[in-house]
Amino acid sequence: MTSPDFRGASTVGEAMLRVPKVLDASATVGEVRALFDDDHVHAALVVAGETLLSVVERPDLAGLPEGIPASRAGRLSGRVVAPEADLYATWLEMSRRRLAVVDRSGRLLGLLCLKRSGRGFCSDADVAARARDVESGCRGGPSRTAPASVSASPL
Repeated sequence: MTSPDFRGASTVGEAMLRVPKVLDASATVGEVRALFDDDHVHAALVVAGETLLSVVERPDLAGLPEGIPASRAGRLSGRVVAPEADLYATWLEMSRRRLAVVDRSGRLLGLLCLKRSGRGFCSDADVAARARDVESGCRGGPSRTAPASVSASPL
């Protein structure tokens, strides 16, 4: 197994993205599909205020009508992690590339984003740099043209 590069982080909270894109509770399945047009987006985080309602992944949308609430399409089970969780142990157990980071009350704190290489985690700086790189194909970042319910602001 190749050694991971965690950039000195030892907990999930130290490695998470602090400015993930979120969809508010009014978002629909159709809006999530539009968000997934960007192949850099692997999970949609649906929130009510600061509370995470659902994590939606592409396969969750199969066969669902455009107009239903996105929060009903996803789930939290197996898709969330606590900020104090050990980063190495979490990395070993990850079966998906994205995990929402929530506190004990369900408040969304960030997103743990495994790099494509599997050896480390994306940082806010990585995501911002990719959003500025036109050739990357990424339409991410706060300036992204997206449904009105999408935001990318600090939590």
